[in-house]
Amino acid sequence: MPTLSSPTPSQAVATHLSLSSPIELYRGLQQTPEQYLAVARNFLQEQLKKAAKLKCDLPDSPEDLHQWVIDGNARTTQAYKQYLDTRKQGQPRRYFANRSQALFFLRGVAPTKLVDGSWLYGVLPQWQDLRLHTLVRTYLEELGEGEPEQNHVVLYKQLLAQHELEDIESLPASHFVQGAQQLALGHLAQDFLPELIGYNLGYEQLPLHLLITTYELNELGIDPYYFQLHVTIDNADTGHAHKAASAVLDNLPVTGNAQMFYRRVRLGYLLNDLALSSTDVINSFCLEQELYRVLEQKALVARNMHSDFCRIEGRTINEWLSQQGQIGDFLAALEKRGWIHRDEDPAQSRFWQLVQGNRAPMFGVFSHYELQLLHDWIAGEWLINDQPNRPKKFVQPGRNQSQDNSARAGDFSAEQQILEKELRTLDGASRTRRLIQLMSPAHHYKPAGLLATRLFNQLQA
Repeated sequence: MPTLSSPTPSQAVATHLSLSSPIELYRGLQQTPEQYLAVARNFLQEQLKKAAKLKCDLPDSPEDLHQWVIDGNARTTQAYKQYLDTRKQGQPRRYFANRSQALFFLRGVAPTKLVDGSWLYGVLPQWQDLRLHTLVRTYLEELGEGEPEQNHVVLYKQLLAQHELEDIESLPASHFVQGAQQLALGHLAQDFLPELIGYNLGYEQLPLHLLITTYELNELGIDPYYFQLHVTIDNADTGHAHKAASAVLDNLPVTGNAQMFYRRVRLGYLLNDLALSSTDVINSFCLEQELYRVLEQKALVARNMHSDFCRIEGRTINEWLSQQGQIGDFLAALEKRGWIHRDEDPAQSRFWQLVQGNRAPMFGVFSHYELQLLHDWIAGEWLINDQPNRPKKFVQPGRNQSQDNSARAGDFSAEQQILEKELRTLDGASRTRRLIQLMSPAHHYKPAGLLATRLFNQLQA
């Protein structure tokens, strides 16, 4: 059973945590959530105070929510139609000028996507309460009902792995606020149920940026399936957007203070506006700055690893890399000496030939994402002018297909085998509690969590 109450004094080891540390809270709620509940509560209370200062566009009456969902969906699809019309008229992509920016976006939103659906985790212990049925079903669908090819976190992890974007540790703290909110709501559902319902209402609406992102990722040869799945599953007719509105009405008190409940729903809805948005991440991209960041990081381990045979503008490579802040000058020196030819096909640059290709002297030094940054920076105007005929050098194959579970054997299925053996020793209530534990945001995408989700899903049948 997930812990939903305050930790004991001996457990509250994280109460010293600063409210301005969403990264530590994000990690703590995944690794040892019971130790971070007090901090998570304070964090949510502070976020809700900020939300109270924002303007809310929800209807005054909750009975109007379903029409509000339909109207919002109509505005979004109409705006998307206008976007498609502009593209047909020859306008460039709205979000992603190049593949580098698209990959930057995928990495930048990863902390949120890797806890997708987590705000609903806390409703699982009440799975037999009909008022919460739509929320429970939504969480199970976020988890792909235990099937890895539909589990949202599994899909996003695969997408990150395809493009070598797994390293998100160096992202700024602002990128973790949304995920920290989601995890906090998920682990404190007992105390913040109206806010959770409101947050779910906001998050499950179909945004314009999702439609455009799906279109432009596909155009750039990047698998858009994760985003396409959200376009279909969040539909306003029978999907998560509709269910989110129903959840408000299903839980509206008939004997308590319905107005107070709805006010709390509205505050939870506004939590969506406090964190970094997808478009914020997209708009923060600067190709040159991101390339400098990557190369500065690379220089930390590359210092003193080069011979002194080659000199650029009278300085050895080790000398160029010896101090931070020299990457821009180093690249300018390479360009001056003819190692880099900007605004041309990168294949014509000697420096590119050193890093790209199986026989390249520096093969393996740069990740897929890092190579893409360097490629697009060198290409510059050439990339824009020759885009229709440019070969997609780094296009990865489509999304990975999950392995056939019936073929599991040996150590690869050890977790599932151990879980199945453990469950046979438990009574019905204990068995359900154990399944819920394994369906937490930290575990549901792993083999035991996927099996637990499939077994729990059978209880809903």
